[in-house]
Amino acid sequence: LLQEARRTLTAVYAMDVATGATRELTAGYTALVGDVSLNASRTMLGFTAQSSDVPPEAWIAPVSRFAPVRVSAANAAPRPPIGRTVVTSWKSTDGRDVEGLLTYPVGYVEGTRVPLLTLIHGGPAGVHAQSYLGVSSASYPAAAFSSQGYAVFRPNPRGSGGYGTEFRRANLKDWGGGDYRDIQSGIDALIARGIADSTRLGVMGWSYGGFMTSWTVTQTRRFKAASIGAPVTHPASFDGTSDIPDFIPDYFGGRAWEVPDEYRKHSPLLHATGVTTPSLIQHGEADVRVPISQGYEFFNALQRQGVPSRMQVFPRQGHGLTEPRMLRARMQANLEWFLKYIPTGKTVSAR
Repeated sequence: LLQEARRTLTAVYAMDVATGATRELTAGYTALVGDVSLNASRTMLGFTAQSSDVPPEAWIAPVSRFAPVRVSAANAAPRPPIGRTVVTSWKSTDGRDVEGLLTYPVGYVEGTRVPLLTLIHGGPAGVHAQSYLGVSSASYPAAAFSSQGYAVFRPNPRGSGGYGTEFRRANLKDWGGGDYRDIQSGIDALIARGIADSTRLGVMGWSYGGFMTSWTVTQTRRFKAASIGAPVTHPASFDGTSDIPDFIPDYFGGRAWEVPDEYRKHSPLLHATGVTTPSLIQHGEADVRVPISQGYEFFNALQRQGVPSRMQVFPRQGHGLTEPRMLRARMQANLEWFLKYIPTGKTVSAR
């Protein structure tokens, strides 16, 4: 048995170890399955299941026939309203089919244009899935954004997992190329559909999402605010300081001294001239995956050009924040940053 991302959901497959033939046990199941395990007799599956508006609970199902039964009610307490989330798809600039998730503001009125915040996932082989919105996505408080009147767009551009081998490899030697155009064309599609207000756009992301956000503000001035989390901003110096020294060379086709043009071409720092987007940069002080120097390099480039910017450092934290107080501080800062530069007119408390 194996579990694998399938577009914006997950699937559980049975593979015949002798022939390699596979069948999907969860075919037709529309909840997001996770944490799958077998009982001792290997007859029952235990797992969690959730959806965009339903928090996770524990479920079981026979291996022989996937007929899930819920066995917990840990999250049955009343919850604040959450904006409706739908799978949305569009054509990229080269005709490639791309999809992602769109969460409407709470109480959205059809035909109304609203401010749009785009959340870019990490990886780059991560994927935005239909998980419960009340569980923050990389600690960007999507449910709070929705309650404040923002639509939240979570695209799965080329390079994302869950869409097959060719799609996942489609950003090799092309960071900030086709993946960037996939994201921007998705925003264009939401504007064309009368949902997004083109004058009130924000963008954010952590790790590879931080790279893409820092890259984005070097390429366009369409965004009124950005939040850049634990970003790779200078691939050459990242390659020499990260705890995963083969990561960038695998994507770029060599080391910085072997293919310097590739590193230069994909460096947000080396394209930072003329950036104007107000940018919040967040980084864990103890990050060894993407060292904090990456955040400081880009922050200083913005500061020296007079760009409204803030560097928020989280003490003791690595690439992923773990302390609840720090997680809250990160979410709170993001909410306040976007409310400052892209006001929605809502009077809901930011807390």
